[in-house]
Amino acid sequence: MSEKTVKGPASYFPSIEKTYGRPVVAWQELIRSSPLTKHMELVAWLKSEHGLGHGHANALVAATLAEGR
Repeated sequence: MSEKTVKGPASYFPSIEKTYGRPVVAWQELIRSSPLTKHMELVAWLKSEHGLGHGHANALVAATLAEGR
């Protein structure tokens, strides 16, 4: 069996792409282009300005910040 179980923030990515119709890479570019830098500020911004749910926004921000801006 060569399938790996995806854990952590990336486990949300298929659902994010399906729900919002935008690839994760596009969301990450949007996060990186934001002048905001704090985790919860970015989460709140994605929720209020882009209509993401808290879990999806949190996963995107966590994964993006972990990779570095």
